[in-house]
Amino acid sequence: MYLFVACLLGAWALAAPQHYVVEDICTAKPRDIPVNPICIYRNPEKKPQDGEGQEAEKDKIPGFTNPRVWELSRANSRFAVVFYKYLASSKDNRENIFMSPLSISTAFAMTKLGACGDTLQQLMEVFRFDTISEKTSDQIHFFFAKLNCRLYKKANKSSELVSANRLFGEKSLVFNDTYQNISEIVYGAKLWPLNFKEKPELSRRIINEWVANKTEGRITEVIPEGGIGDLTILVLVNAIYFKGHWKSQFPASNTKLDLFHKTNDETCRVPVMYQESRFRHAFAPQDKVQVLELPYKGDDITMVLVLPDAGIPLLAVEQDLTSEKLQGWIRSLSEISLSVFLPRFRIEDSFSVKEQLRKMGLEDLFSPENARLPGIIAEGRTDLYVSDAFHKAFLEVNEEGSEAAAATAVTISGRSFPMNRAIFNANRPFLLFIREAALNTIIFMGRITDPCS
Repeated sequence: MYLFVACLLGAWALAAPQHYVVEDICTAKPRDIPVNPICIYRNPEKKPQDGEGQEAEKDKIPGFTNPRVWELSRANSRFAVVFYKYLASSKDNRENIFMSPLSISTAFAMTKLGACGDTLQQLMEVFRFDTISEKTSDQIHFFFAKLNCRLYKKANKSSELVSANRLFGEKSLVFNDTYQNISEIVYGAKLWPLNFKEKPELSRRIINEWVANKTEGRITEVIPEGGIGDLTILVLVNAIYFKGHWKSQFPASNTKLDLFHKTNDETCRVPVMYQESRFRHAFAPQDKVQVLELPYKGDDITMVLVLPDAGIPLLAVEQDLTSEKLQGWIRSLSEISLSVFLPRFRIEDSFSVKEQLRKMGLEDLFSPENARLPGIIAEGRTDLYVSDAFHKAFLEVNEEGSEAAAATAVTISGRSFPMNRAIFNANRPFLLFIREAALNTIIFMGRITDPCS
């Protein structure tokens, strides 16, 4: 599975130029990278959100985890669920959805360093950064780097999780040195000058080629035609690539065509994988769902599936979903013997991040008149803003895991359910989450309403 997230056509920055030499951001201390924001946000009426208080009581910080990385991860998960609900409400409930909320959070977190006034306040509130401590907020770039170190060092012989960042800037402008330096040290986002003003279409192709290269060719044309114009100042790109194999693979010989019951009461035939094994599973009768966790090899990253009970529309589950409720489901998982039926599918999704964030309250950042992003350019221009943000995602799930290219012979036949065994049969729309297990960080999430398309 591959994912590209967030091209921000706009701007942000730092104050005075400084240079730091950091050999390894993963072992660095806060004093090694003194990131001083232009403006500091303080919320004297900070209140728990989305069950934050209950979460704090029930969740324990995993061993060898920085508490500030832990609270940042929790804030990202709160944003993930809220953003997903806005996105889902904007789409036809028969459409598949797939995205990486973590990548969106990371990309927009970088704007915080150069934001002031209402722009800063809206960033803090929309991305739930106002629920974290002041120290974590003021050093959010440093702790995002630590979170990334925790996530992207999960690669082993059977899975790969890679994040790549890049800044593409208008070559005729002089960008703030400190802004460039910190972006490269913390996010690995080195500035690549492009001629947006005179060659916007060529610039668009260069960026799209870079993304395609980072995602093994899975994500192409992430910036649509016309997405780059002669007024573009900066494009911020974050690409995420994931490839994993199931800890317990589905035998290819078990895959058979079967019916999937779509949202509109129609059915379609789709290859359905099957295996019997021990998995972490939970019934949540009060919420009318069952939950299954499928680990990838290494156990660091898992896929969590949320399946509504028969007759319960997925829309009802989505509308009642909160970060705290999701964490409660995951906490209730226990290992049992289970028969799992899961469709084999491949989906792509793309949408404007900008439209959903504006609905959530992030308005000034996208407004030429109201955006407050001082310091991005050496000349100190104050008319910079984010003109658009694009997101494109790809997911493939098959017998071996996610993304693996395996051919399976499919035959049409009936199938009988095993007796006296719990069954998880994803033959109707369901939610999926791909997460880092220890931190419970939501890396990807979405819904499968039509695996046949």
